[in-house]
Amino acid sequence: MTSTPAPASAGSAGADTPPPPPARVGAPGSGGLTRRWRPDGPLDPVATLRPLRRGAGDPTFRLEPGVLWRATGTPAGPATLRLTRDPDGTIVATAWGSGRRWILEQLPELLGEGDDWTDLDIHLRSGRPTATALLRDTRRARPGVRICRTTVVHEALIPAILEQKVVGLDAFRAWRYLVLRYGDPAPGPAPAGLTVCPPPSVWLSIPAWEWHKAGVDLKRTETVRAACRVAAGLQRTVDRGRGGPEVIRLLRTVPGIGIWTAAETVQRAHGDPDTVSVGDFHLSRLVGWALIGRPVDDDGMLEILEPYAGSRQRVVRLIEISGFSKPRFGPRMTRVDHRFH
Repeated sequence: MTSTPAPASAGSAGADTPPPPPARVGAPGSGGLTRRWRPDGPLDPVATLRPLRRGAGDPTFRLEPGVLWRATGTPAGPATLRLTRDPDGTIVATAWGSGRRWILEQLPELLGEGDDWTDLDIHLRSGRPTATALLRDTRRARPGVRICRTTVVHEALIPAILEQKVVGLDAFRAWRYLVLRYGDPAPGPAPAGLTVCPPPSVWLSIPAWEWHKAGVDLKRTETVRAACRVAAGLQRTVDRGRGGPEVIRLLRTVPGIGIWTAAETVQRAHGDPDTVSVGDFHLSRLVGWALIGRPVDDDGMLEILEPYAGSRQRVVRLIEISGFSKPRFGPRMTRVDHRFH
């Protein structure tokens, strides 16, 4: 890890990213550090980290042509991470802020080092009826997708709580509003508007009217507050490994955190390759159509995924990146604007 001059921004935002807001550019900080890391196999950092982005306007995540930016709060303080990839597959990571050394040391884990797909690959090559062409072809075409592991629990848990039982666009708007208002500008020469997620102590200080302006109802507000009060204990769950039933149980001891919210959290913070988001409005139908050609409920989804036990979330990720889409008919989830209640 060597100190380097901070690189300039790589250019304008990509087509799938809205223009950044004009204000709140990060302060220069105390200089950047760079790490070059060569993964032990194919790695697509954008596809691997995309589950961390909460909508195209997520202020903690920015995609530019050939560059991925991420702002995060680490145990050592805030950090900005800039990722590019050399033609030989080497990941070039530059970080700024007081948490820059921590985020660079954690880089391989963040990008899925230790996420072993061997058993799933053997299954997909086995010729079994469950090894569908969709999964085989997607795995062959996208071998660089891995399950990420951020090891920062509250940054995965809070947006998952905001997404409980509401339309994604409304949850993303609430996340963007609250992070931009209460987060700190990303350190270093970050793109305008890139912002670090507030720590649990700041989430606890947000007044009731700001939650209301963000469109967050009282139940979700109280769940975020309950989680932030025990944030240190929840953070210690990363020491138990890559998720699993015991971590799910510990997360669910917080009032308001159910099985879906816990699953969404362990997939990102703990790098859980197996836990599936039961209770998702769309997921069971998507898995059913993709793997057996018809919609199913949560029980049916778990039955379909049972042959992939240990890699069920990996299978879901393959479906999500395959380009497959289920037929568009049936009721859609109703949008509820809590700002005017």
